[in-house]
Amino acid sequence: MRGAKIRNAEERLEPLIHVVRGQRVILDADLARLYGVTTKALNQAIKRNVDRFPVDFAFQLSAAGDKLRWSQIVTTSQKYRRSGLRPWVFAEHGALMAANVLRSERAVQMSIFVIRAFVRLREHVAANAAILERLAEIDRTLLQHDAALRDVYRKLQPLLAPPSQAPKRRIGF
Repeated sequence: MRGAKIRNAEERLEPLIHVVRGQRVILDADLARLYGVTTKALNQAIKRNVDRFPVDFAFQLSAAGDKLRWSQIVTTSQKYRRSGLRPWVFAEHGALMAANVLRSERAVQMSIFVIRAFVRLREHVAANAAILERLAEIDRTLLQHDAALRDVYRKLQPLLAPPSQAPKRRIGF
């Protein structure tokens, strides 16, 4: 029963993970909700421990550079933050580090789910890449077979044509 709950929780986490600047990240408001703290408390913990969050772990969205992402992601979290504050986004390792700086039991438990969701997304991407490679291989094979069949058809074409009728000789004078 517990395994089913864990699986459902992981499946609900995947829509919260976005791609920003080429990294899979989760928004601070979503991570705070998962960890059972307010967004303000999470951001304060991050500011107190900023040296634990290099740019590849967590970064703030910029209004200018991340304009598209800003409009797509942040509008869903406006109710969790004051206007004018730029949201933080956390990569897989940053989400784990955030659980460590929060030091709450729920944050530690939920960080496992978050990491598993990131891992599952990475596995999906790898599986999709393998499928695409296999499809490309099948396509190349089909093109080779198609060329070979065309060649065989061209060679058989003269043999399949009905024989030309030779003029009949007239009998008589």
